[in-house]
Amino acid sequence: MTETSHGRVLDLNMHLLDRQVVDRDGRFVCKVDDVELERGADGAMYVAKILIGPRALGPRFRGRLGVWVRAIAERLSTDPIPTIDFAVVEDIGSAVKLSASLDDLRVAPLEDWVRDHIVSRVPGSRHASE
Repeated sequence: MTETSHGRVLDLNMHLLDRQVVDRDGRFVCKVDDVELERGADGAMYVAKILIGPRALGPRFRGRLGVWVRAIAERLSTDPIPTIDFAVVEDIGSAVKLSASLDDLRVAPLEDWVRDHIVSRVPGSRHASE
């Protein structure tokens, strides 16, 4: 059990881990793979950040699978583990709702690069689907 900065007490396994995260427009952002905790001035532990991606998820797996997931993820990316500051969490229900937009978060650098450098060059890619 830990607290949020809003004072809500959470069971991380039940309320946060593996939940879908959606932005303020209802768009899927990611799933919560792990969290970063900080100790407050009162000595209690608070959720500070949501960690996402295989390097955050890997340590949750036991044995060889966890080692394998972490090793592959570390070889594919030298960037820091993507995080979402818990201050932008608006609500925790069946999904974690953020007050920020997906475009502002920049949590998927590979997807952002593919969209900006490949998909955007495909004729018709800037048009809404019909």
